[in-house]
Amino acid sequence: MRILLHRADGKTEPWLKDFSSCLPEAELAIWHAGEKNPPCDYAVVWSPPEAMLPELAQVKAIFNTGAGVDALLRYGDAIPREIPIVRLGDAGMGLQMAEYVTHAVLRYFRRFDDYERQARAGVWAALPPYRREDFAVGVLGLGTLGTRVIEALAPFGFPLHGWSRTEKRLDGVQCYHGANSLDTFLRASRVLVCMLPLTPETGNLLDRSNLAKLPAGAYLINVARGAHLAEPELLAMIRSGQIAAATLDVFRNEPLPAQHPFWQEPRITITPHVSALTLRRESVQQIADKIRRLERGQPVADIVDRNLGY
Repeated sequence: MRILLHRADGKTEPWLKDFSSCLPEAELAIWHAGEKNPPCDYAVVWSPPEAMLPELAQVKAIFNTGAGVDALLRYGDAIPREIPIVRLGDAGMGLQMAEYVTHAVLRYFRRFDDYERQARAGVWAALPPYRREDFAVGVLGLGTLGTRVIEALAPFGFPLHGWSRTEKRLDGVQCYHGANSLDTFLRASRVLVCMLPLTPETGNLLDRSNLAKLPAGAYLINVARGAHLAEPELLAMIRSGQIAAATLDVFRNEPLPAQHPFWQEPRITITPHVSALTLRRESVQQIADKIRRLERGQPVADIVDRNLGY
């Protein structure tokens, strides 16, 4: 068995070492531009370049070292549809995402962002607390990670809402599904958490029109993809007061350019795409287990539906 490895950040050696431990029977190769590799059975990639497509078109399956697969799906049928694309399941990302989102929600609910601004100005003053029942949290996307976030928020007693493309049911959560219910979901969400996969249908979903449907003074948390957000329109909504503040972990251009106006807006909290880091050892073990299942002719979880985009 031969496995071809590639990472856009070039940090492939630690993955090579871990795969050697988890799959000692496999022969491993690192993909380099301009070099011809012998045929491989599987590819393990993160954001592969177009030059890699001929080799990706010849493997039994492609494993993506992340939950989002938009970097692969952008190539369309250049990757033959009969080749399964397998994304990571949780692999430790769910807990991290739950920590990140819970922290952001509680920061806004307890008004710690406002207290931080007061402290910088030397102001000692208690602010009126928000009513918990008025602080509904709406999660866009109820996949593995979105569901984990909902579970983490449940003990705090906020009204919880969830929206997904298809119908889902979660205990204690007001669930909405389909395009027809999106407006109702948005109007009910004082805090909007975006955890959607990036597809042609979800790009720019967080635009002026949809942000205006949130209650006045709403909060936005985006931990999905930067392309979900119409960035200039968010700035306008924050300056108008429609959006009180936003916590953003993902951006259209990463690293976020130094001249980007988000840096100068104090009501936008910026983190460098760290809400759920890929945990290498957990990910390698998961991928190794799936490869062994495929080799035995057994089904595996987390195969991407290319028609849906996730």
